[in-house]
Amino acid sequence: SLTQGVFRAKSDALLALSLLTAVFLWGGNNTGIKFIVGTWPPVWTGGTRFLCAGLLLLGLLRRTTWLGERHSLTPEIRRQLWWRGGLSLAVYIMVFNWALRLTAASHVALYLGASPVWALWWEERPARTLASFQRHGAALLALTGVFVLFRPALHTTGSDWPGEALGLPASVLWTNYGRQCRALGATLSGAEVSAHTMWRAGVLLMPLALLETAQSGLVWRADLGWVQLYCILAGGVAAFVLWNNALRHWPTSRVLLFSNLV
Repeated sequence: SLTQGVFRAKSDALLALSLLTAVFLWGGNNTGIKFIVGTWPPVWTGGTRFLCAGLLLLGLLRRTTWLGERHSLTPEIRRQLWWRGGLSLAVYIMVFNWALRLTAASHVALYLGASPVWALWWEERPARTLASFQRHGAALLALTGVFVLFRPALHTTGSDWPGEALGLPASVLWTNYGRQCRALGATLSGAEVSAHTMWRAGVLLMPLALLETAQSGLVWRADLGWVQLYCILAGGVAAFVLWNNALRHWPTSRVLLFSNLV
């Protein structure tokens, strides 16, 4: 039992380190997306990012064993990947990218800091136990902290209210995607969940993305392309693999706590 405890501690430490890496990558990713959506349409930005990242990951899974062995997909799993994983990610990134266009990236990140609260309330109801009191007390403290940190911004960003209004639902949608990935992780690896949900999200977003570009046009610039490449490789492939791998081992609420560091 002592050996198992030591192994568990090392495993938890590695998971925490991987999540810190994902958070670091997403910090740059969010700043990059904020830069891109100032010129490119938000849905186009998110849809092409996930379509490219998902197909790249899928190619790696099919041609190499770098990310582990592939699992065969049953018809039921395929349906879940489309309508639970892919759809939830598509709706999330659409709301998230529009929030980034309409308000500051730091404000949106503060809203995402509330995601562990939604996850905990989804996972369990308060009980008359010390452990439950500690967990729910910490969740309320986190939610209060988000409000306290954000309150000063409410007095200086009156023109950004549409973005602020999208920030909170973005945090709920991010929590929902995490829950869907945790359920899918019972059958698939973190890399597989990332690959299959991302390219499906990209496909689902393409009609809206093409409509966006038809209405507003699309400016091609080298700097936008390089930043989008970072968002595909670092904020897409690498960060999502690390994140979804952690969701296979830890409760959603614990993994989402790391969102507060973004």
